Amino acid sequence: MSETVLEVQNVTKMYGDFRAVDDISFSIPSGVIHGFLGPNGAGKTTTIRMILEILQPTEGSIQVFGAGALAVRERIGYLPEEKGLYKKMKAWAIIAYFATLKGMSRKDAKHRAYELLERYGLKDFADKKTEALSKGMGQKVQVLASIAHDPDLVILDEPFSGLDPVNQQVMEEIIRDMAGRDKTILFSTHVMQHAERLCDRILLIAGGKKIFDGSIAESKKSLPRRVRIETEDSIDSLAQIDGVVELRAIDGEGAPTEARVGPHWELLLGDQLDAQAILEACFAKSIRLKRFDQSDPTLHEVFVHLVGPEAREASYR
Repeated sequence: MSETVLEVQNVTKMYGDFRAVDDISFSIPSGVIHGFLGPNGAGKTTTIRMILEILQPTEGSIQVFGAGALAVRERIGYLPEEKGLYKKMKAWAIIAYFATLKGMSRKDAKHRAYELLERYGLKDFADKKTEALSKGMGQKVQVLASIAHDPDLVILDEPFSGLDPVNQQVMEEIIRDMAGRDKTILFSTHVMQHAERLCDRILLIAGGKKIFDGSIAESKKSLPRRVRIETEDSIDSLAQIDGVVELRAIDGEGAPTEARVGPHWELLLGDQLDAQAILEACFAKSIRLKRFDQSDPTLHEVFVHLVGPEAREASYR
């Protein structure tokens, strides 16, 4: 049975009359990548700061490895949302410095810094001052500084924020690599693509409240499966099939449209109806198909469905 790394029980955080976090409970087992999702202002950073004992909860309790975070801080790595480096320090020195803060000797910390820079393709930048690094390079150095002491739990607050697509991919590779070495990763984001590619489980909050906690596959069951069809023929008869939840016209990009005309259509299917049955019905009714696609909803679509208007802040940046 997996060790419970993090246990959050009925945690609330008040600022005067404002309830920033509202009675949130969840747990994270060891060795998983756990996404902490929600729109900007949902309470993600406040929750992370309470986990780390930077802030104290108004109500509830939090345990990391069975204790308070400060008691086991050597086992925790943390990348804050506000990024920043000592501009005049060299890249290796930044990483080594943070390693010594977590108890490593200077000699071991320097060796570890060069080891990490080489592992993640930054060896040529080891002796450069951080002010000479690009934003993406600087952020990677800061990530490496947060894991230099080889923590068992790594908490990354919006690690993809401000990175270009190439450096976002590198960040994903770093997270996967840590998970491959049996580390537990909790990262917050409001961009669903990263979570969908990386996470074993997700926690979704909005307005300080927990909306969903489970696997990505489980989250997608909150929306019907869909079949998209392109045809010039009438498909009104397909709406009569038992298990078709909805038949709607869409545009060429897949967005619903008010016009009840083809050639693009989307059928939403109930749990008991298989897409194969729709295809067989098309053949039986001589509906000539230019396109027939079956797909699960994306995590972004699930997010918009569960969160509602607040989800407009989330994007595919």
